[in-house]
Amino acid sequence: MSDVTINTPLTELVGVRHPIVQTGMGWVAGPRLVSAAAHAGALGILASATMTTGQLRSAVREVKSRTDAPFGVNLRADAQDATERVRIIVDEGVKVASFALAPSRELIARLKDAGVVVIPSIGARRHAEKVAAWGADAVVVQGGEGGGHTGDVATTVLLPQVVDAVDIPVIAAGGFHDGRGLVAALAYGAAGIAMGTRFLLTSDSTVPDAVKAKYLTAAVKDVTVTTKVDGLPHRMLRTELVDALERSGRTASLLRAVRHAAAFRRESGMSWEQMIRDGLAMKHGKQLTWSQVLLAANTPMLLKASMVEGRTDLGVMAAGQVAGLIDDLPSCAELVDRVMAEAHATLRSLPLAG
Repeated sequence: MSDVTINTPLTELVGVRHPIVQTGMGWVAGPRLVSAAAHAGALGILASATMTTGQLRSAVREVKSRTDAPFGVNLRADAQDATERVRIIVDEGVKVASFALAPSRELIARLKDAGVVVIPSIGARRHAEKVAAWGADAVVVQGGEGGGHTGDVATTVLLPQVVDAVDIPVIAAGGFHDGRGLVAALAYGAAGIAMGTRFLLTSDSTVPDAVKAKYLTAAVKDVTVTTKVDGLPHRMLRTELVDALERSGRTASLLRAVRHAAAFRRESGMSWEQMIRDGLAMKHGKQLTWSQVLLAANTPMLLKASMVEGRTDLGVMAAGQVAGLIDDLPSCAELVDRVMAEAHATLRSLPLAG
């Protein structure tokens, strides 16, 4: 465990040793990875969108049984049962609630009243300004290099925009994997970095070895952005399935979407009515076809096929561009120690005048 520390507004806000966040990746950020990241001194974030409420409570308790370190839970602000999930977070004494979409002013207030730190993820300056005005304690800013749903503005452009626009801690995401990146983010004014792909590719990650091998052999050019999965820009590894989605016509896409939607309904316990309601919420304000709406409601099943079942031929693999720079599988402790040691070495080697 590294004795090298860098204190920032992030470490002070959430009580972690290091200004590093392990992001809440569906089917990946479960109790084992989160507790390992937290024990290593980072802020581990449990992904709850792919869990039932019962599974979420059990997962939170498992993390607490493994480590006394602070950790968080990632929520979907637009989920029908968001209120119940917030209740679980409060009841179980979880330190941080993070959100992939901006939570409402009321939801932020409820969490803060209970002493929970609220950290939404955003992809635009105006979104950061909005959640900051509503009382968010910090924001994760993801540039276009990041995996999963992403934007088209690079981290090096988006990050300083947001740092200059808000007066709460800003956590940089998209393209980070080492100590040099941490120093760069701090130089831009960030309070720390968030990493997804880098933590996915650790020995503590439960992702099947065959899937990890696909990531490790990927070059930067093998990471692509497609809108064919759910109508939104989605950064992932280019595979035969992704190529097939890119080529498929409307009928084939609709049939595939219905099949996956049925599987997701069985997995999640949701009714068709709930799925349609979620799909309509996703469609609002976006030019999505109905096949894309169905896929948007069940994209977790495409991720589960790879991340849980190891079927890279049937599933998609969300990935940041940084996947092309990663070639090993350290433990979370080894990774965090390495990042902090590299950060200090980088700081010492800077050719500062005077």
